[in-house]
Amino acid sequence: IADGVAIAGVEVGGLTAKEARRLLEQRFDRVARVPVVFTAGGESYPIKATTLGVEADWAAAIETAAREGEGFGPVRGFRRLQTRFFGVEISPPLQAYGAALDYKLAGLARRINQSRVEAKLVRRGLGIEVIPGQPGRGLDQERAGPRIVRALARLERGQTVALPVRIDPIEVTAADLAQAASQARTALSAPVRLEYEGTRWKLPRWRIAELLSLPVDGKAQVAIAGPGAEAWFAKLRRTVERAPVDAGFEAAGDTVRILPARDGLAVDVPATAKALLAAATSASSRTAGLVVRRAPPERSNAQAQAIGIERRLASYTTLYAGSEDRITNLRLAISLLNGALVAPGGTFSFNERVGERTIERGFRPAPVIIKDEYEEAVGGGVSQVATTVFNAAWEAGLKLTERAPHSLYISRYQTGRDATVNYPDLDVKFVNDTPKWIFVAGAAGDSGITVSIYGGGPERRVESGEGTLRVTGPAPIRRVLDPELLKGRTEVEEEGTSAVATSVTRKVYDEQGVLLHDETWNTSYRGEYRIIRVGTKLPPEPEPKPADEAEPKPKNEAPTVDPAVPPNAELTPPPTPNAEPALPTPATRP
Repeated sequence: IADGVAIAGVEVGGLTAKEARRLLEQRFDRVARVPVVFTAGGESYPIKATTLGVEADWAAAIETAAREGEGFGPVRGFRRLQTRFFGVEISPPLQAYGAALDYKLAGLARRINQSRVEAKLVRRGLGIEVIPGQPGRGLDQERAGPRIVRALARLERGQTVALPVRIDPIEVTAADLAQAASQARTALSAPVRLEYEGTRWKLPRWRIAELLSLPVDGKAQVAIAGPGAEAWFAKLRRTVERAPVDAGFEAAGDTVRILPARDGLAVDVPATAKALLAAATSASSRTAGLVVRRAPPERSNAQAQAIGIERRLASYTTLYAGSEDRITNLRLAISLLNGALVAPGGTFSFNERVGERTIERGFRPAPVIIKDEYEEAVGGGVSQVATTVFNAAWEAGLKLTERAPHSLYISRYQTGRDATVNYPDLDVKFVNDTPKWIFVAGAAGDSGITVSIYGGGPERRVESGEGTLRVTGPAPIRRVLDPELLKGRTEVEEEGTSAVATSVTRKVYDEQGVLLHDETWNTSYRGEYRIIRVGTKLPPEPEPKPADEAEPKPKNEAPTVDPAVPPNAELTPPPTPNAEPALPTPATRP
């Protein structure tokens, strides 16, 4: 091998190929277990060649070294002189265990990599501190792998090897935040006042600290923003703002009166926040004006006028009945109903308008029909309001699309034209099949409730056919065992009613006499139970007589049979104290 040739940092000039290979292998065996120290970010990371399975192809390197200085006479001499004086470094072909190298690189990356941290301002109490930023860095694994293998293959140790690292510079430095820090310190130096039409709000230093948003995420400006500011502005808005009032309608006999719209008042939060920041960062004028704007209504007077509600189409009244709680439910439901507007082609839903009947909304327990019997439930009586709505829509000639009758006949309602509701499944619905909007007005008077429907467009004529009740079955019988009534006796507790049915008709015509609706409404009512109490109490035993006065027992005496109790009678035992209550069934509100 020509003089001046080195392999992996070891001089092999003047050696034969065999001598060079033995030298290289011996040197590598000695250093393979000696770690090479790699550095990055001021930290050291020692790695051994044996850890990564690094191996060098010394034979190939020696073969390459042997060719240095070869050639025909004059050229060979020149190359050998050049090699002797300037030297030649030959790197052997290298290999390493790929999985081990990848694992090592991933571990190094976890220890070396760090995210960029921008400079920021931090509030300590009412003081402001500048926290310097820190550039990010990340191991360049593509370049680091070959560099590590080459360093581990060298036959000398003692030198550190720098790992290739990419730097992610910060965008906001501490110097960039100098102005923001000065503004923040000024903002927290004294109170700020906010004014509006003679009203003043004082914001002490601690309050300003809650409202102040310091620069983060690469920003360099302070602002009035963040959760603290949002909460404070929400409270301020509740104090200052006034909701707009839409133009509305009020029943006035045969017509409606338009209730004028009113503008509302709204706080301009972004503009007020800027004004507060300007005052807070000013060393002299520390007063800001509250910025408000007009909040227009959704429906203006002109829009209400254009709706075209001209006259009363129909009105219907039902009278109060029942307890004060039931009447309270009627009045509450009618107030919720009042003011409903239905666009042309739109559908009115009683349940959507009145909503769920709950204690929290003001409804009270009152009688309802559950499983063909009267029981107490929240919202009892609301079906009377639904019945009133149904009949007002009937008389107005509107398209009726949903109605369910009560399961029991109620004589105070117009025969065959009652309606029951139960949120959310049983509803009363009608469609506004006129060219104008419809206004539904509800009123609670001294003796009853009234629903009036107002609208416009061509007149309609309604012809109603009254129905008559026809008996369709006897009253169902329920027998109840009574331990207080002597055995063999019966008493009728409630007479009950027969099952009945009826049919009513309606024809609706337009102004030209064209038939719009031709309907027959068939309704069946179940009978109310005839309740018979059946005695189960045994009669008292007579006092025993002397033996000589004892009467002989009668033979083959037939048992006493109550003619009022048929053999196949259904007997219901009396209620047992603390018995499990029956499962509830959907209720309807009479």
